[in-house]
Amino acid sequence: MIKLDTFLSCACRKKGRQALNADTVVHCDIDVMYMTSLLEVTEHSPPPPPPPLVAVTMGRSGVQVNKAHKTRVSSKSSRNLHKTSLQDRGRIGKPEGNHVKGAKAARLQRAKMRAAVLKEKRASGGLTSAPRVIVLFPLSASVDLNSLGEDVLKLLSTDGDVTSSSTVASSEYKIRATVLKAPHGDLLTCMEMTKVADLIAFVASANEDISSLIDSFGSQCLSVLRSIGLPSTAVLIRVYLPSEFKKENKLKKMCASRLASGELLRLLYHFTEWSSIDFMSLISPELSLNDENPYFLVCLQFMGLLKAQRLSVPHWRKQRPYVVAQKVGMLVDDKTPGKCTLLLSGYLRARKLSVNQLVHVTGVGDFQLSKVEVLKDPFPLLNERRKQNSMELDDSHDEEVLRSLVPDPMKQEPLVTENTPDPLAGEQTWPTEAEMAEADRNQKQGKPKKRSLPRGTSEYQAAWIIDEIDEEDSDNGDFDDDRMVLDRGEDQYSNQDQDFEDDKETLYVQDMDNETHNDSEMMDDENLTREQYEDQIKKIKEAHAEDEEFPDEVETPIDQPARKRFAKYRGLKSFRTSPWDPNESLPQDYARIFAFDNVARTQKLVLKQALKMEGEEEESRDDCVPTGSYVRLHIKEVPLVAASKLFSIVSTKPIIAFGLLQHESKMSVLRFSLKKYDGYEDPIKTKEELMFHVGFRQFVARPVFSTDNISLDKQEMERFLHPGPFSLASVYGPISFPSLPLVVLKISDADAPAFAAFGSLKSIGPSKIILKKIILTGYPQRVSKMKASVRYMFHKPEDVRWFKPVEVWTKCGRRGRVKEPVGTHGAMKCIFNGVVQQHDVVCMKLYKRAYPQWPERMYPQLL
Repeated sequence: MIKLDTFLSCACRKKGRQALNADTVVHCDIDVMYMTSLLEVTEHSPPPPPPPLVAVTMGRSGVQVNKAHKTRVSSKSSRNLHKTSLQDRGRIGKPEGNHVKGAKAARLQRAKMRAAVLKEKRASGGLTSAPRVIVLFPLSASVDLNSLGEDVLKLLSTDGDVTSSSTVASSEYKIRATVLKAPHGDLLTCMEMTKVADLIAFVASANEDISSLIDSFGSQCLSVLRSIGLPSTAVLIRVYLPSEFKKENKLKKMCASRLASGELLRLLYHFTEWSSIDFMSLISPELSLNDENPYFLVCLQFMGLLKAQRLSVPHWRKQRPYVVAQKVGMLVDDKTPGKCTLLLSGYLRARKLSVNQLVHVTGVGDFQLSKVEVLKDPFPLLNERRKQNSMELDDSHDEEVLRSLVPDPMKQEPLVTENTPDPLAGEQTWPTEAEMAEADRNQKQGKPKKRSLPRGTSEYQAAWIIDEIDEEDSDNGDFDDDRMVLDRGEDQYSNQDQDFEDDKETLYVQDMDNETHNDSEMMDDENLTREQYEDQIKKIKEAHAEDEEFPDEVETPIDQPARKRFAKYRGLKSFRTSPWDPNESLPQDYARIFAFDNVARTQKLVLKQALKMEGEEEESRDDCVPTGSYVRLHIKEVPLVAASKLFSIVSTKPIIAFGLLQHESKMSVLRFSLKKYDGYEDPIKTKEELMFHVGFRQFVARPVFSTDNISLDKQEMERFLHPGPFSLASVYGPISFPSLPLVVLKISDADAPAFAAFGSLKSIGPSKIILKKIILTGYPQRVSKMKASVRYMFHKPEDVRWFKPVEVWTKCGRRGRVKEPVGTHGAMKCIFNGVVQQHDVVCMKLYKRAYPQWPERMYPQLL
């Protein structure tokens, strides 16, 4: 240990000072110095008490700060001082046994995670879980799925025979599965099967060339399935062996080389971007299934994959309970003509279902439940001891009802789709006598307006003095009413009028010459007939047709005033900063929809409520059905035509009924971020009828496309959905909480639906402003430096006065304003911020708010 006198000697030697003793105060260039005297401490003697601290300040005034005492053996708090902030230094020391609490918390966390994993494993592969859905998907039209599906069902069946049902239970492998075969060429059916699939097995034929393993429909379906969200996947490569021995060996070598080179993996990765794919080679069997047949061994490998793999499904499927119908029935009631009660029987998946919830039947609509029946499981997993006892009871108790749930009228969620507006809510009424008397009192009590009067003017004399400002306002009042309202943002021309006034004297002579020349030309135009006037406009338009680079350009009609034709349009000083009231002049359809004050908070509460219902015990909720149960849903007031269609297609297409979260039956404005599919070449126009697949739900909508710019409160409408970048689509549709995948199909009466665009649900709410832009064009007739006489933008002087507040610009980059009309045919004088060219085109931007169109038909099954 270094003594203090030695330390002080070294410190003072550096400063050029004389060394001092240990008990002397050292005056250095520091603000505060603390000094203590060191005592000899033996090994066995106890440490002495700490001496008092001495604070020394050098020439500066400040608050006394004491340095922490340093002992020979540092304490635990001093060792942990660097681990805390300055505010927490007073409570650094941890209580005894805190490490024990931390270890206990870690053990509890690990036990909680193990319990969650075990619960998920039991829910997905236990005895009470629903059968796993396997979808066999052909990548080309040459793949035969019938034999493959029969072999998988034969392998899973107990007695080894092929059953007529697509769902089988294997007590040997302790697994239940539903095998579905996707039809090649039917896009809608393939999409519905993918939405409910737990495992998709893509089947390819190795007998074909590597370039033809995936045909055009297969590549289109892969893009669609990728947009929806793929579950766990596997690839089965089927080899059909010829009879000749040489060709057989050659084909085996070719298949092995393709698998080893990874050509198919790269091809599938190009379409799907999967990180890992399980490949299996299926040899077409000529013998029966036995342990010596390689085909049998690969099937066993596939079953092991299905059973052991932790299957992953898209996140949006885990948020809502759903039932894939295996049986469809109808109960017709004479009291409600055209309606019936739809009966759907199937396994409940994903989450618990409450009988008080609303359900949505895919392609039909939202409905209430009249009853939910829990039936006996038709495909139970039985061991050898229970087989003999249950064989005699299977045929007679297939439809045995174990439990029946009826909704509570006080707790059942009402079926509210649209808002019922009050037609008299916005009506203005004539004021009553009390309201008129109150207005008179307020007017009398109002403060008198201050007037600037000469000094010494009496009140009697002031009554005879008329304000010049009031007189000017009364003279110009009629003129101001004929002008268009301009929304001002950043006024770029606030000082331009003063500059023009300064140049008034220098340009006076030129103005006189221009006015005389323009008036003479306007008189020539006034003498033209209507046919000659229209031919002259057509010639000028054709002369400038090559320079029309703006698709928003429109022509002003001759037989209709522009102030009436464009009455809903207005000018904006700045598209970015000019205000636009989102609640101004809303259409009648906005009275039929719902809006949230805070969408994120509402979504959080709804999902929290659904998660709370899922976590509650079965005994505490008598209105819920547990996951994995075989149920029969009684859905009331379903259209009879739609129920008949579902009954006819249940054997070929999945019928899905899923539970809705709170508020998901109400209509609102949905915003989607979507992108046009590269393989679709036809144009997609705004407000064109399209089919939207949002999660499990599908509906028909007429969207409005716009730019997707999050930094602006206003978006510019797009007339077509352009390929390449993402755009924003606004539609009227039922509320669905994001995020959900989106697939857009183009529907037509003659052809099958085509994949047109894809994206995701972005937001909910009608407050987003979408503006449609038009451009009115005119052509300079007479140019004089920064001034020009423009014609053919308007055809009446009243229209010029109406649009006078809107600024004009040219295609060469000049900006200006309208000064006054000239003549009787709509010509006008304009002043610009630079020299205008004779061949230039003068433009004026006008905007109006655009809204989506309410669809005439909402759901496809009701078409």
